[in-house]
Amino acid sequence: MAQSMPAIFFGHGNPLNALQQNAWTRSWATIGASIPRPRAIVCVSAHWYLPGTLVTAMNQPRTIHDFGGFPRELYEVQYRAPGAPELAQQILELLAPLPVELDHKWGLDHGTWSVLVHVYPEADVPVVQLSIDETQPASFHFELGQRLAPLRDDGILIIGSGNLVHNLHAYAWGRRTPEPYDWAVRFEEAATALMVTNNFEPLVAYETLGRDAVLSIPTPDHYLPLLYVLGAKRANDTISFPVTGVDGGSVSMLTVQVG
Repeated sequence: MAQSMPAIFFGHGNPLNALQQNAWTRSWATIGASIPRPRAIVCVSAHWYLPGTLVTAMNQPRTIHDFGGFPRELYEVQYRAPGAPELAQQILELLAPLPVELDHKWGLDHGTWSVLVHVYPEADVPVVQLSIDETQPASFHFELGQRLAPLRDDGILIIGSGNLVHNLHAYAWGRRTPEPYDWAVRFEEAATALMVTNNFEPLVAYETLGRDAVLSIPTPDHYLPLLYVLGAKRANDTISFPVTGVDGGSVSMLTVQVG
C-alpha cells in the first residue's frame, strides 16, 4: 500500500539555483530525504501558464531551458526523469468533466527541474506537469488542488513551484544582496499567518489584501501554484515552512509543506 504523501510548494527563485549549493538548495535536498519516497510527482509550475488545462503524457519528457542570458552550464542540464502517462490519464479522470488535454510536446520546465535536481538528483521518480490555465480565476486553481488531493493517498507527491513574492522589476539583478523590501516581508508574514490558521479564503482572494499583495504579486503566474498545494490540504494536516528567505530583495524563497 502506498504511503500518503505531503503536498509542497517550493519557492524556486533564480534558475541558477539548479547549479548551486546554498541554504535553499540544501534544504530542498533535505526535504527529499525526509519525506516518504513518492510513486510519482505532479508538478504545477509557474512557467507553464497558458489558456487551458494540460497534463504531460509522454514517456520521457524533455528538459526545457525556458530562459535567456544564463551561463552555458545551465543550458547543459538534463533532468531525465521518466514521465507517467498512466498518471496523466488518472488526472484527466479526476478533473472530469473539466476538459484536460493530454500533452506530448511540453516536458519539464525550469520551475520543475531546477528544484527536483536537488530533491531527487537521480531523476528516478516519474514526473508529470499540470499547466496553469491563465484564463481562470484563483478560486479555480484552489479547487483543482482540492480535486487532486486524493492522489496523495496513492503515493503521489503534489508540488507547486513558483514564488509567494515575485517582483522582478524590484529585483537586485547582479547587485549586492539587499535587505528584503518591507512590503515583501509584510506580505509574507501576513500570508504565513493565514496559512497556519487555515484561513485560505483571503489567500485565494489575494487581490483584496492591499498594496503589499499588489507589489508582491504583480502577475499571478508564480503565486497560483501555491493555491494548488493549499487546496490539497486535509483537515488534520499541519503546515510548515522548511525553507525561508528572500532573494534579491523581492523574490520569496518560502517553501510551504502541507502534511
